[in-house]
Parts: sequence; C-alpha cells; structure tokens
Amino acid sequence: MAEQWLGQFFAARTVRRGGVVRRATRGVERMVGRRAFREAVRERGFHLVECGDQFVVLCSTDKLVVHF
Repeated sequence: MAEQWLGQFFAARTVRRGGVVRRATRGVERMVGRRAFREAVRERGFHLVECGDQFVVLCSTDKLVVHF
C-alpha cells in the first residue's frame, strides 16, 4: 500500500509540473511513514519542508534559497 501511495503522489500533475504539494504529516505517517517519505523525496532531488502539521514538497531540483 505504501508503494502505491508514493506512486500516486509522485505521478500527480502538480508534481510532474514542478509545483508545490502539501500533505498532512499524520496522513503521511499513516500511509508510508516519515522516513520512507523523506527518502522518496530525497531520491528525486526535491525539497521537503515540515511546518506545523504539514509537509510541503517543492517538486523541483533547482537550488533552494530561504529568505527570512
């Protein structure tokens, strides 16, 4: 079930177009687990941010700069 969920997540149009996707941390934990999700994002060279109860995936391999 975890592999299927990850497959669907990364096949989404927004991901394929290099967009931004967010998911509830609880949902990710329930479906695949934090570690597996982090690894899957890292394998693709994307960026993962956790803010509150949300994971935010920046579906781009471009350099990430954070401005404060």
